[in-house]
Amino acid sequence: MALTMTEAAKLSTDVLQKGVIKTFARSSPILEMLPFMEISGNSYKYNQEQALPGIAFRSVNEGYVESAGVVNQLSEGLYILGGDVDIDKFLIQTRGNVNDIRSIHTDLKSKALALEFTRAFFKGDAAQPSQFDGLQKRLANSQLVDGNDQVLSLPLIDELIDKVEGEPDVLFCSKTMRREIKAILQDSKHYIESGEDSFGRPVATYAGIPIRVIETDGAGQEILGFTELNKAGTANDTGSIYAVKFGAEQYVSGLRNGGVSVRDLGEIDSKPVFRTRIEFYCGMAVFHPRAAARLRFVKKGVAEVLKELNQAA
Repeated sequence: MALTMTEAAKLSTDVLQKGVIKTFARSSPILEMLPFMEISGNSYKYNQEQALPGIAFRSVNEGYVESAGVVNQLSEGLYILGGDVDIDKFLIQTRGNVNDIRSIHTDLKSKALALEFTRAFFKGDAAQPSQFDGLQKRLANSQLVDGNDQVLSLPLIDELIDKVEGEPDVLFCSKTMRREIKAILQDSKHYIESGEDSFGRPVATYAGIPIRVIETDGAGQEILGFTELNKAGTANDTGSIYAVKFGAEQYVSGLRNGGVSVRDLGEIDSKPVFRTRIEFYCGMAVFHPRAAARLRFVKKGVAEVLKELNQAA
């Protein structure tokens, strides 16, 4: 059974754990929407479809030409994401209720973990210690749309959407990129649609597909900002939009073993602090070769370009 973090929070009976899971989901659109498959062990093997077998009509007394489909066997591991929250006894004694202080700092740690998972979902690199590959490393060839160091346009967005099997569930981008999309829609007299996320917060949509904003990581750096290397290789001044379709064992899914673990370790012996430990044994898998796509090499400045075009007209 695959559950998003939002659904997992509803089922949790542990008050502390439930609060952490809710913070995870509220702090990250990825953790709000991504379904997580519960797996046994520390890795998961699966087959990814590469090519379908041949099929044909035949005449009477003719035979079929035998053919078989092609699948790639892939394996995904689980990774340990977590941290400790230590609150000094001095602070507890001099500044108030122990539960209030620990709750505040546990909430901050939970947000940091959610932002780190979000960063890894897009920018993770298995070449670095103990982290999985994100979509930036996984997506290649036919699943890439090049903006060619130009500003955004509706045909580019439409091409990105068409790269995903069926239709993507969501478009992920930065706040600045969302403004670029909005400027194009306003100029084209396109009706700007809106919806809501799982917490009732307003969300813009395009062609019925939610546009979700990815903001900063735990260090305050934009995850999908206009800081990516351009196609010419001369500057870090382009950004990306990702189109993703979610689905356990079908499209893009998270992997986990045991869900989010939140343990109150009490006062520890090595120093006078109360410790809470949060850990998440997690990973991700892309089950279908067209489950996600990336529009890259897009420069900002749509408003300026449209203004010049309108003046020239």
